[in-house]
Amino acid sequence: MAGRVAVVVFPGSNCEHDVAEAIEGLGGRPELVWHERSDLGPADVVVLPGGFAHGDYLRPGALARFSPVMGAVTAFAADGGPVLGICNGFQVLTEAGLLPGALQRNRHLKFVCTTVEVRIDSDRSWLSHRTGVGEVLRLPINHFEGSYVCDDRTLAELRAEERIVLCYLDNPNGSRADIAGICNRDGNVVGVMPHPERACNQLLGSTDGQPLLGALLDRGGAILP
Repeated sequence: MAGRVAVVVFPGSNCEHDVAEAIEGLGGRPELVWHERSDLGPADVVVLPGGFAHGDYLRPGALARFSPVMGAVTAFAADGGPVLGICNGFQVLTEAGLLPGALQRNRHLKFVCTTVEVRIDSDRSWLSHRTGVGEVLRLPINHFEGSYVCDDRTLAELRAEERIVLCYLDNPNGSRADIAGICNRDGNVVGVMPHPERACNQLLGSTDGQPLLGALLDRGGAILP
């Protein structure tokens, strides 16, 4: 089980404490890491939480990619360390080039805040190795710019390499191919629009996020290529 989880905080992040509470409940040790730091410390896992990094000026995540901490996140990922971007964190990962594609405004140009059903489409990532392909989870979403887009070549690669981690059963935002989450080629960098940290307590209506965050912490059990 992973010990220390670095939760990166940008100006405008607002889900860092939700992530920290969920991680603590699963036995991890979260530490909030301010974006101006140039190191992560002895991190086992890195999480980029949701919110509105730098006010989402220009594009969501476009300014956050230049924060000093992102150099450390990139190096950590290159060394095979597990990195998870949730909602705004997913946007940051695409802007930083750690994941392909981009997130744009929702199809109907409306903010979406609801609970959706998503299907596990790949177990080749740190996040999904505990779940079975085809398993359906109920997770909250909360975004205005969550529609995943990519070109035909990228989509073909994601499918061929089994890098589409989550898919919406009823697409809420116009995301291409119903994509709700993807990973990099090595399976250690994952971005998802739904919030698993908000589905880790039955008092919140669901514990479906537990197997995802638990898998992220359980570094020794991952099934990777």
